[in-house]
Amino acid sequence: MLKHWTLVTLTLAVFAARGDANSGSCGRQKPNFIFIMTDDQDSHLNSLDYQLVVQKQFIQMGTSFKKHFCTVALCCPSRVSLLTGRAAHNTNVTDVNPVSGYTKFIAEGLNDNYLPVWLQAAGYNTYYAGKLMNGQTPATYNNPFAAGWTRSDFLLDPNTYIFNNATMVLDNGSVETHTGKYSTDLIANRSVEFLGDAINSKKPFFLGITPIAPHSETLLTPSGPIFKAPVPADRHKDLFPDAKVPRTPNFNPDVPGSVNYFATLPRLTDDQVQYNDDYYRRRLQSLQAVDDLVSAVISKLESHPEVLANTYLFYTSDNGYHIGQHRLPPGKSCNTEEDINIPFIVRGPGIAAGKVATFPTSHTDIVPTLFELAGIPLHENFDGQPIPLTKKSQKSNKQKQEHVNVEFWGEGIMEGTLYSHLADQVSKNTYKTLRVVAENYDFSYTVWCTNEHELYDMKTDPYQMKNLYGSKAATSSFNIPDLTERLDSLLLTLKSCKGKSCRQPWETLFPSGEVQNLQHAMKKKYDSFFKSQERVSFSACLKGYITSAEGSLHSEPYAGKLADGEFEARWEDWV
Repeated sequence: MLKHWTLVTLTLAVFAARGDANSGSCGRQKPNFIFIMTDDQDSHLNSLDYQLVVQKQFIQMGTSFKKHFCTVALCCPSRVSLLTGRAAHNTNVTDVNPVSGYTKFIAEGLNDNYLPVWLQAAGYNTYYAGKLMNGQTPATYNNPFAAGWTRSDFLLDPNTYIFNNATMVLDNGSVETHTGKYSTDLIANRSVEFLGDAINSKKPFFLGITPIAPHSETLLTPSGPIFKAPVPADRHKDLFPDAKVPRTPNFNPDVPGSVNYFATLPRLTDDQVQYNDDYYRRRLQSLQAVDDLVSAVISKLESHPEVLANTYLFYTSDNGYHIGQHRLPPGKSCNTEEDINIPFIVRGPGIAAGKVATFPTSHTDIVPTLFELAGIPLHENFDGQPIPLTKKSQKSNKQKQEHVNVEFWGEGIMEGTLYSHLADQVSKNTYKTLRVVAENYDFSYTVWCTNEHELYDMKTDPYQMKNLYGSKAATSSFNIPDLTERLDSLLLTLKSCKGKSCRQPWETLFPSGEVQNLQHAMKKKYDSFFKSQERVSFSACLKGYITSAEGSLHSEPYAGKLADGEFEARWEDWV
């Protein structure tokens, strides 16, 4: 009998060891992940409406997270934050230039501490096709190689954004320039190949697919980048001849904005509006090859139903985009909703089809989400937290976060060939932005490096046309001066947060746990506490995260006590 039980114990131990690599926390096969990320795709200019395959395979088959934000409206720092689960002020990768791109990623020690490395340690095969980040060049891609990839085919600068002359490096081998071949199609073909390898390996896998569309065709020259309209595949170049930039209330408005360069931008001329419409059509046309890519990947998965049934598929962009809103030329890097609120759609096991979620999420939440799905313990220094993707997780998550911290350092990016005269005008583009989104309120609050402020009630003013900062009125049932003090203190808590203080900033302000959201914080008993806080401010407009120019870096915690009987009332609010 003893020998029998010993044999059973050893057998269970073997299965447990196998389960470390191949099973989730409940003994199920670990799920697979396919992550498709476009470059500069908007959520507010209706680009998804022109992608019939994405509509069918993602929007109809999955859940759209309508309040998903990038935390930096610029590709390289946004991608690094996504891949690490950490805010840009913690990665210190804050720009796209060579000094702040791949070489900065390496210098900060992140090549050993990001998603593919962690997934491989958990038993995953990892694959990647497309743009990883700016600054990967023939001179830097192997110094050292990007770690953690089972197979890869990376786009390399300076040809990353040349649609028909891409330079790529397959499996850390020799550099090859694909003259005359369309970049998105190259990535589609490689993705299907990698997917076949992943399926045949019989191991759980992550496949990252990152085409450059609808990014501008960008020439990276010694004197600076030259931004031209995207180049569609030849088969798509005549589509949508009547498409125009949506004429929303904030499109080329009669009245300029209220702060910084928004207050001085001239109205777009008729020629510029026509140029922007053509630029917009080229973006839509370039996304059709992305639709073809999605179709090819889904078709490959559908030929292996058992794999598809255990695979989560994500569709998103690294940041958003504007064309003509607030008189802006084509570009990104602003704090406007067009630039920071981006597509994010997920389908897979347990995820509702054709549904919309409206609670806020961000790119720093994606790695924690993958960890939770894969049964990997979360890192304490993650600034994000798992997104409740399924109905079950959404019901059990009573305390969904309501805040997103957005940050930017450096100059604004104006694209297109008609706007070089505005380059100096947008040089002071460093800012801190806070988005607070709940069922009954929705606010955007910004402090610029010029120490100008913006406050918008997104419920009543979704196009950000009326700056409420300094008003004595009320909005969403909140007194604006009191509201501003709360938002500023929350932003102060988030501007240099790390780990838990990023995930639970109200608990940092109120260690007792008596305040869990903005609604709680608006109680009059806290007025003097919020008035006593330092304010978010800058002493200079710099091009990087240099704390000496960023004023006070931390808020002070509340030292008061709950009144008799208030604990019970507050507990009822929470549950």
